[in-house]
Amino acid sequence: MPLYSCNAAPGAISDAAKPKIAADITRIHCDVTGAPPIFVHAFFFEEAPHQPLNGHQAFLFGSIRAGRTDAQKAEIVEQMRQSIHTHAGIPLEDILVTTQDTPAKWVLEGGEIMPEPGEEAEWLAKHHPEAVERA
Repeated sequence: MPLYSCNAAPGAISDAAKPKIAADITRIHCDVTGAPPIFVHAFFFEEAPHQPLNGHQAFLFGSIRAGRTDAQKAEIVEQMRQSIHTHAGIPLEDILVTTQDTPAKWVLEGGEIMPEPGEEAEWLAKHHPEAVERA
């Protein structure tokens, strides 16, 4: 958590672009929210039926922890949309990015309930001390 799932038309996002976009997704989410990179997950699909493209070339859906401000969510959406445009060459009007708030207590990370936003340091120290040591 957060979980970003990108559905695209076949061939719209090249294999070379996917790791660049995934790196941007992680960086953007962490820069905007302060969440640690270990929490961010990104997946890519082509023509996935559970994420209809509705006429777009790409649709990035982010399930993120509730508690983010509207300004943070707008920044995430715009920066990630720009990343897909930059790395895949898809026109901005053909890219849809949206987020959905999910309560932290509904999500497990490594078999443990996620911390609320702002409570990551204690959670990481308990469950991933190696991540704290690298920071």
